[in-house]
Amino acid sequence: MKELFEHLKEGQSDGLVPWQVELQVAEATGAGFREIEGAALRGGLRLERYARNFRTIDIEGQLRLHEGSVAVIGCGGLGGYLIEELARLGIGTLIAVDPDSFEASNLNRQILATVADLGRPKVQVAAERVRSINPATAVIQRQIRFDTGSADLILAGVDVVADALDSIPSRLELAAAAARLGLPLVHGAIAGWYIQATTALPGSAAIETLFGSATTSRGIETETGNPAFAPAVAASIQAAEITKLLLGRPAALAGRLLHLDLERMTAITLPL
Repeated sequence: MKELFEHLKEGQSDGLVPWQVELQVAEATGAGFREIEGAALRGGLRLERYARNFRTIDIEGQLRLHEGSVAVIGCGGLGGYLIEELARLGIGTLIAVDPDSFEASNLNRQILATVADLGRPKVQVAAERVRSINPATAVIQRQIRFDTGSADLILAGVDVVADALDSIPSRLELAAAAARLGLPLVHGAIAGWYIQATTALPGSAAIETLFGSATTSRGIETETGNPAFAPAVAASIQAAEITKLLLGRPAALAGRLLHLDLERMTAITLPL
């Protein structure tokens, strides 16, 4: 670790460790990018790839993100954008959970979906995408459906859980599992022009309040549609809440429901 740090320190330029130096150190030492970036951040070095983070997130905070672990349950519309944003932020470990493969109807809104990847597992495509964005972020692929039986395997060791599901029973199972394990859960959902998001801290019944009386298994988005812009906005709100939780800052949506109307560009918050 000390050797890595010295290599990185010597390679600084204008107070930053250039990406090219990371590549050179990886080639010279055989170390992985996760190890390299951990050594840099623990030593107080600023990495070029996070240069635009540093006015918002300091080195200590970037290290917290690097050491953080987030389970993204669902890798479709919401989950794909979440994985993209969290990898770019520098989250150290992402657990990507989804049993499905891409199909043509996903192309209108799912950032991970491409024509070339139709028929391929969503979690596999997610892992490849992350490697192309940030090879210091580890992706654990779980090509399984989240349910009570798989919960402990999926959520073991994570810091934050992201709800990117489209099944109401699965959302309720996820909320129950997160509560049992003492994990914060960041929820997002879309319905046509509308978005909702909340953060359920351990002990909260927010998800049960929202969905406990539902009479259908699918969300209202099956009736209202899923335009391309809606999951991008919802996932960005979730990513901001997840970042605050990993940084040890208050989650603004804890105990509150944010509702956005993107057609009228109005926003309200309601207590939960």
